Amino acid sequence: MTDNPVQEKPKPATDAENAARIVALLAAELNVRPNQVAATVELLDGGATVPFIARYRKEVTGGLDDTVLRNLEVRLIYVRELESRRAVVLDSIAEQGKLTAELEREVKTADTKQRLEDLYAPYKPKRRTRAQIAREAGLEPLADAILADVACDPGVLAEGYLNPEASVNDAKAALDGARDILAERYAENADLLADMREHLWNTGLIYSKVMAGKENEGDNFRDWFDFSEPLRTLPSHRILALLRGRQQGALDIRLGLNPELEAQTPHPCILRIARFLRVDADFGLDPTPRGRWLAEVCRWTWRVKLLTTFESELIGRLRESAEQEAIRVFAANLKDLMLAAPAGPKAVLGLDPGIRTGVKLAAIDATGKVLATSTIYPFEPGATGRAASARWRH
Repeated sequence: MTDNPVQEKPKPATDAENAARIVALLAAELNVRPNQVAATVELLDGGATVPFIARYRKEVTGGLDDTVLRNLEVRLIYVRELESRRAVVLDSIAEQGKLTAELEREVKTADTKQRLEDLYAPYKPKRRTRAQIAREAGLEPLADAILADVACDPGVLAEGYLNPEASVNDAKAALDGARDILAERYAENADLLADMREHLWNTGLIYSKVMAGKENEGDNFRDWFDFSEPLRTLPSHRILALLRGRQQGALDIRLGLNPELEAQTPHPCILRIARFLRVDADFGLDPTPRGRWLAEVCRWTWRVKLLTTFESELIGRLRESAEQEAIRVFAANLKDLMLAAPAGPKAVLGLDPGIRTGVKLAAIDATGKVLATSTIYPFEPGATGRAASARWRH
């Protein structure tokens, strides 16, 4: 019998169950009826585009407008990708023999891709890390022993875990390995990641400075040579300018807290990690050996593991929100342009041809104000003269 038997894979939901759950979720999110969502999904799966559905299939979707349809399409893609990834994650963890009932429940209830990946992080196949090398050297029991014994001296315990064959020749090397193991363990704690991510998003700042030697080449970005602003208040145009400066090699962008907090010892994020995990780290002037070592583990977790990860992730989040805002502004400007008087200050009659749905007509005055609209059906059999006319709606 193997040490890690392959567990039975969780029973997957049927396609019909998945489809019904997705329809119910989207209907609740968009505040529309489930039958409207189901009809729209069927049209999208059949190859119809949002503009086509909005224009020619209103009777099928119950009159959903293009904005709701676009949001539905975007969320449908996201939810389906989430469900597909969820199945892969469950299968992978089960094959490793590590899928507990609690973990399965958490994976199945994860409502975002980020939460799902946070839960999967400890089980995701990865390259050979420092922590993995330390485990292979037999140092994980040392890390666990230090956590378990509140009165221990880590240096004394480490003497019992030397392994010259794995280059663990002294207590320092053993403690460094144990530190790497705990830092990786903490950095893969899904609840800690969620807490730190939200904390940084609410309190973090973006710092930018000029790259050494790029003062002249990056003159277009001079306003950002020594710049900082909270993440939450950074406008989209400024985000895009900073990212252009980094892409062109003129700016170095970093994530941090305000200067007063950054200057504190210990760093507030290191202290938050220790408190969240209830680690007995000692940041005092005269710490115990165990407290001092655990404080170093928390510092290592923040500086080496989490800071660079969150820096990349949150800057990516800023980029995504800035691009969405840029698209929104472009769409609003285009709408104004399209609704401008088409032929200058003149009254205009516009026609939108249609056979089955009739020919739509709209009259506007010289200022672009809509005067009246109507629909006629000139293509029906015998529809000539007065038979093709319709009452104008004012």
